Amino acid sequence: MKIVSLQAWEILDSRGNPTVAAACQLSTGVRARAHAPSGASTGMHEACELRDHDGGRYAGKGVRRAVHNVNEAIAKRLVGMRADEQWRLDQAMIDLDGTTNKSRLGANAILAVSCAVARAAAVQAGVPLWKWLAAGREAKLPVPMVNILSGGHHAGHNFEFQDFLAMPVDVAGYGDQLEAIVAVHRETRHLLDKAGYVLTGVADEGGWGPKLPANRMALDILSQAIDGCALEGRMKIALDVAASHFYKDGHYALPTENRSFDAAGMVGELEKLCDEYPVISIEDGLAEDDWSGWQMLTARLGQRVQLVGDDFFTTNIGRLNRGIAENCANAVLVKMNQIGTLTETFGVIDRAREAGYRAVISARSGETEDDFLADLATASGAGQIKVGSITRSERLAKYNRLFEIERELTSAA
Repeated sequence: MKIVSLQAWEILDSRGNPTVAAACQLSTGVRARAHAPSGASTGMHEACELRDHDGGRYAGKGVRRAVHNVNEAIAKRLVGMRADEQWRLDQAMIDLDGTTNKSRLGANAILAVSCAVARAAAVQAGVPLWKWLAAGREAKLPVPMVNILSGGHHAGHNFEFQDFLAMPVDVAGYGDQLEAIVAVHRETRHLLDKAGYVLTGVADEGGWGPKLPANRMALDILSQAIDGCALEGRMKIALDVAASHFYKDGHYALPTENRSFDAAGMVGELEKLCDEYPVISIEDGLAEDDWSGWQMLTARLGQRVQLVGDDFFTTNIGRLNRGIAENCANAVLVKMNQIGTLTETFGVIDRAREAGYRAVISARSGETEDDFLADLATASGAGQIKVGSITRSERLAKYNRLFEIERELTSAA
């Protein structure tokens, strides 16, 4: 099961920006490929997504350098190695890069290869990708956390909070969960039209992007949509606040509401929202380096709400370990390209589980039709997946793969 060739090329993601595709061929003739996703709302502590910065191509967002790194340096290092030794391959790329944030080769180059090799190994072994990735973990179909309304970087800053999501926590069966989500998504559009709110378009991840006068208006509408679908109590709400993007000089500014808070005030505001609406999960409720604020938030809400670190943890085991030690958050958002290899991704998932933290496996705003994430979420046993909305093919590729995995899991059982 040796690697005989690695090839990469430039493709476009769902936002029309270039990203890296890579293919791995084994000595047996098996060939598999994978795509690296890309984020819009990115944390400063993420691994480096290598761009060309050539203003003459794609506004500087080309990835020819990352592609070249796969075809030359990475290929020369990995060809001849065994595809079934994922940790060894990933460590070889980490060592070859030699930086703390993968800025030499690019996390986008490294991740595309890491995933392509894993997929090739699974094909060679004759098992579904999720089963190969699980490697002894208890595989579990994840509950979808689905984007219904969007603001922030995902929808032209129409309001500050980034995503308002629906979670079918008391709906049995993946198929029924998706059916319920689709109903809420449609009812939300009906309520927006009925109220006369201007839609700025569909957001980056497929959710509705209305122009609303306040963040809590999105919660009002989503709550009404859930009730209108007779799902009260069975469908809950998750927030992606993405607070780093409206944090400046020690304050959280909400210009659409003409309000501003310090950390204590922001915690108080989030607590009010949890009291008034069926919110059970809050992602990045405070800024990525507001450690004392996160401690305050966790002390106040950690026993009743899932507090997820995205920009705060950036799928980085060092930052996660600090959060565990300092009692910050109780869950981690897992994005493969924030760290750059499958081995490191699973390291964060396993560490979270060991510490009693939950994990949410997440896509990025810039996605492709690659459905790898569905298998990763299942293999991890994390129990939650955040892909985006139930529109746009790059999102549906993952949701539709989960329908298939549900059948595979039943067959395996």
